[in-house]
Amino acid sequence: MPVTVVRLNLVDPEPDALGARYRAALEMAAYADERGVTTVQTEEHHGVADNWMPSPFAFAGAVLGATRRLTVTVSAAIGPLYDPLRLAEDIAVLDLLSGGRLVTVAGIGYRPEEYAAFGVDWKRRGALQDELLETLLRAWTGEEFTFRGRAVRVTPRPGTRPHPPLLVGGSSKAAARRAARLGLPFFPSAHLPELAAYYEQRRAEYGTEGWTMMPDAVTPLLHLAEDPDRAWAVYGEHVLHEARTYASWQRDGVRSAVKSAATTVAELRAEGVYRMVTPDECVAYAAGGATGLVLHPLVGGMPVEEGWRSLRLFAEDVLPRLTDKP
Repeated sequence: MPVTVVRLNLVDPEPDALGARYRAALEMAAYADERGVTTVQTEEHHGVADNWMPSPFAFAGAVLGATRRLTVTVSAAIGPLYDPLRLAEDIAVLDLLSGGRLVTVAGIGYRPEEYAAFGVDWKRRGALQDELLETLLRAWTGEEFTFRGRAVRVTPRPGTRPHPPLLVGGSSKAAARRAARLGLPFFPSAHLPELAAYYEQRRAEYGTEGWTMMPDAVTPLLHLAEDPDRAWAVYGEHVLHEARTYASWQRDGVRSAVKSAATTVAELRAEGVYRMVTPDECVAYAAGGATGLVLHPLVGGMPVEEGWRSLRLFAEDVLPRLTDKP
């Protein structure tokens, strides 16, 4: 059975509706958990006009508190924007509260304006990421260590051994080297087999453990609808809004599994990065060898009631047919 993911980034151009959208997202997470969805995924961006999720660990904590089984993945946290010791504490507490259900993918981001907003030097992002990851790994031992010239100790120690799930995200050789050197799993931001091979090569040279979690060559974001033609006609602008916003951040050299070049709803539909599909089409896609199904019920400010329709179709019509397969 493929991994099943509900992506929630809480994008909404209408700020007055955000409270209801956040509460609905928690209700959706609880419902998805009850129905056997594998993962809720959230992410991090700052200062975006359409209110893109800026605080993924606070949101992850709320989702973990509302659920009992599913994993919550922060993909990705922008590592250099965090105080390493505070992040070590926050993740340790969430790990203890959830019984190890929080997965953190640490990237360095690709928007200099986010660094400027926090007063962080964009040119030092690689060094800051190294410091962050090294500090997390030392902090989670529970032992005293030296941080920026002073002796520190982080408590409580996480419950997960040797440490909470931590992956290094990115689409560059520097990210792959960083993961290999530290013996951490590598999470390429797109289907990049050559970069995965480079990671394995460097891991062998360093003599470290690790593995790669890589998206499929085609990794569409799904919205379930009984009538996709109608759904595109009525709700396509929501999907296009998110696609164009995300694409506007993708500078040269940044590769993403969900990058879109579309400028119209018709182009977006033809492109296939975002797909509105019937339950039957979703089951057929899964049967074709997909390793993951990523549902995006609140994409681009999608009305909450339409998001619920999508999620219920997925949970009540698709999931039972996937779990019934031998």
